[in-house]
Amino acid sequence: MISTFKKGTLYISVFDWGRKAMGLITDQLQELQALLYKEIPITKHLHLTVGAYNEHALRLDAPLAENVNHAGTAFGGSLSALLTLAGWSMAWFVLQESKLSGEIVIQDSSCKYLRPVKQDFSAICYRPPAAQIIRFDKMLRTHKKARLELQAEIHESNTLSVTFQGRYVVFLQD
Repeated sequence: MISTFKKGTLYISVFDWGRKAMGLITDQLQELQALLYKEIPITKHLHLTVGAYNEHALRLDAPLAENVNHAGTAFGGSLSALLTLAGWSMAWFVLQESKLSGEIVIQDSSCKYLRPVKQDFSAICYRPPAAQIIRFDKMLRTHKKARLELQAEIHESNTLSVTFQGRYVVFLQD
């Protein structure tokens, strides 16, 4: 458990966010969307959209039609990619809030596929606890490199379908 809030309950409220979550954050959502499309080409093929972000989590969305497999369900690689990108995007927001610039790479990850996804889907990446962000910021400023452990999920009809744990490394840029 990464925080004191109940993730399943939070997921429902996160899923219902609009693009104007937190008002001024809209510009950052658009900036992130453009950055993902420019720097990570698979995001275009997934038809990924940056759905929302607030103090608890980030949501990325993708349509089933462009990510379907032979069985008519979401392709596992697309699910994994969306979750990995949700973690990358959360790391990007943490960097933005720290007023730092860095290169974000994934070091390690694991996905558990609990049930097929049969409709358009969203990946929710939960914001790490404040203590982890403080430690991350301190390590990055001191050693020019830091790790961030992140968790994300995909739900369908309020039922958990895929879980993700990822470790991202950020290298500080001058």
